Amino acid sequence: MGALPVYLWHLAPDGYATRRQLRARGLRPGGQCVAAQLERPRRRRGPLVAYLYRIDLALPVRPMTPARWAALAAANRARRTCPACRRDAGYVIPTSLGTCVPCAYPDPDGSEGNT
Repeated sequence: MGALPVYLWHLAPDGYATRRQLRARGLRPGGQCVAAQLERPRRRRGPLVAYLYRIDLALPVRPMTPARWAALAAANRARRTCPACRRDAGYVIPTSLGTCVPCAYPDPDGSEGNT
């Protein structure tokens, strides 16, 4: 396999797109190999690199099935459930805390904080 063609930022020819650009069009790479590379130069560091895929070989995004929706809902529910008090916090538990905010910083007075 030969080297990938490399294009500078904003100079890629039509017919190529990044994963995000494909997704915005309702497409996915569909198993195709990377077709080209896009580079954005930066000062004092290496360039930012984005991989490009051919739009004509892209496939439509697979639709969400009821089972996939249920799995996604269960995963999000698990991210909101505090492991200490087992309650739904109503937000994603920060990994830096590991528990909901009331469990991480208990009120020394025992009140809920309503003044």
